[in-house]
Amino acid sequence: MAASLLCRRTALLFDITQLSSKLNFLPAIIQQVAHYNPRPLWVNIKNPYIPDKSSEKTPDWQKTDKYDRKLFGRYGLSSGVNPAKLWPSHAKLEEMIAEEREWHPPLEVMLENIAAREKEKTEKRMQREKLIATNMAKMPKMVADWKKQKQEAKQKQREEKVKKERLLAEARERFGYALDPRSSKFKEMVDEIEKEEKKKRKLLKRKKREDDLAPASAESSQ
Repeated sequence: MAASLLCRRTALLFDITQLSSKLNFLPAIIQQVAHYNPRPLWVNIKNPYIPDKSSEKTPDWQKTDKYDRKLFGRYGLSSGVNPAKLWPSHAKLEEMIAEEREWHPPLEVMLENIAAREKEKTEKRMQREKLIATNMAKMPKMVADWKKQKQEAKQKQREEKVKKERLLAEARERFGYALDPRSSKFKEMVDEIEKEEKKKRKLLKRKKREDDLAPASAESSQ
């Protein structure tokens, strides 16, 4: 029996020696974790610290309901806090319920909100498609109007160019030399010509009106 006990002790000593030799090859951080022995959390259950709310030296944050809940959660009835006091008031409870409904609505409300958003998205998409279809229907007329405006602008430029050349030729004929279109003399000539043309148009208009009235007056005289 003594021999077997001696053999077991020798084997145990040999295993410990091998384990210690293996630990020497492990990194230092692993060895520290393996030998870590944390201190127990010290909580004084018998004589807990209960702040005196009537004292001016007690911080304000230790006089709140939040701190009372913390004390009761740590020490229980030993904290001297009345559990009924920790329950929210009716006003606070209504506020919490309203906040819960706002940020965490029921499934039915969430589905209704999703359906409303989908409906609004569908309506916007249909309106956009309708607007695109309307604009596409107007596109041929818009292109035709644009081409017409472009042609009219080119025609107006050609007419202005012809008019300018005609006025320059007339100025050369009147004064015997070419005038600068920016000179005051040329501008006075243009104003004079425009007045004469306006007077001619008035005379032609009056003559046309008289010619139109002549047959009617002849028939009335007969």
